[in-house]
Amino acid sequence: MSNSHYRWVIVAAGGLLGCVAIGGMFSLPVFLKPMAQETGWSVTGISSAMTIGFLAMAFTSMAWGTLSDRLGPLPVVLTGSTVLAASLALASRAPSLLAFQVVFGAMVGASCAAIFAPMMACVTGWFDTHRSLAVSLVSAGMGMAPMTMSPFAAWLVSSHDWRTSMLTVAGVVAAIMIPVSLLVRRPPALQGAQIVQASSGGPQAEMTRAQALRSPQFLILVATNFFCCATHSGPIIHTVSYAITCGIPMIAAVTIYSVEGLAGMGGRIVFGLLGDRFGAKRVLVLGLLAQAFGALGYVFARELAAFYAVAAVFGFIYAGTMPLYSVLVRENFPLRMMGTVIGGTAMAGSLGMATGPLAGGLIYDTFASYTWLYVGSWALGLGAFLIIMNFRPFPAVARTAPVPA
Repeated sequence: MSNSHYRWVIVAAGGLLGCVAIGGMFSLPVFLKPMAQETGWSVTGISSAMTIGFLAMAFTSMAWGTLSDRLGPLPVVLTGSTVLAASLALASRAPSLLAFQVVFGAMVGASCAAIFAPMMACVTGWFDTHRSLAVSLVSAGMGMAPMTMSPFAAWLVSSHDWRTSMLTVAGVVAAIMIPVSLLVRRPPALQGAQIVQASSGGPQAEMTRAQALRSPQFLILVATNFFCCATHSGPIIHTVSYAITCGIPMIAAVTIYSVEGLAGMGGRIVFGLLGDRFGAKRVLVLGLLAQAFGALGYVFARELAAFYAVAAVFGFIYAGTMPLYSVLVRENFPLRMMGTVIGGTAMAGSLGMATGPLAGGLIYDTFASYTWLYVGSWALGLGAFLIIMNFRPFPAVARTAPVPA
């Protein structure tokens, strides 16, 4: 199969791997109540495994990305897929809450990180045209997890105990992810002997990894991604609870999250097309500004229809912005270190996501209201917008190989 066709196989593989991996991790909220009822473990203790998972993703993202730069994406993604399936199986047999938190939180979170940065780096290297769309399609695959794996987990736990259900999820993860990971290949420019030639051209060809991680461009992308994810983390986690405090029944309130997720699917595609058409930075800047005011919109929502409207807009925007960071990395850093740099931005994003559950809980416990959560998210969103405004691409003369005389 020609490279021009196989690159879309890479996109499909990345989307499927991301969907199943994220779905495996995000099956925990589905198992939360059955686990608490069957084990007597506290809901707080069980759910804290998710926070541990986000932290594990953060602190392993760059390491997995660097390994994918050195070894290629296939061994990294294959390892992550295998460890993820094994971790879910072990978690289903955890004898204590502490054991569950360690296995599910640390191991599942770390193995999920082995999928995101290496696959995003791989996809960006396969595309010179339609790059924003390709990355957005992989991200869209990951965004399908709540609409595929979560309902599957709910169906399992409705007729089986949580241990059997989680073990079944582990089997599905292994059956899908391990074979699919074997489809992953290095970008053509980094295959075999071409690695040397690839290192001598392209964006900032002579830059070392240490120089890249100290560059203002990298630091700005890291800070922006942290503030961006902190902006939408709280609203994602707490909006259903906020809707219930407004008098909306729980069953109806949960559908708000579904509306947000469906809108996010469209946002990823549209923002990808816009990024290819108008440039990733321009679209990201406008998207971050819109995201800030989208979060603030929840303050004015009281009825279900208003929640749906805000969720649709907010989900469309925040999901659309996320893939554009990888495109900016590809446009400004050498291909041979994509995994490291994208892993660094992913680390910042995971840390930002970890702030939402805690901050929202503290705000509600202090003020008996979620208003300040959304006002705070608006302020964080404006911060992300102001930071990315300072991003300056590397000078064009440094980003092109010299032309022979």
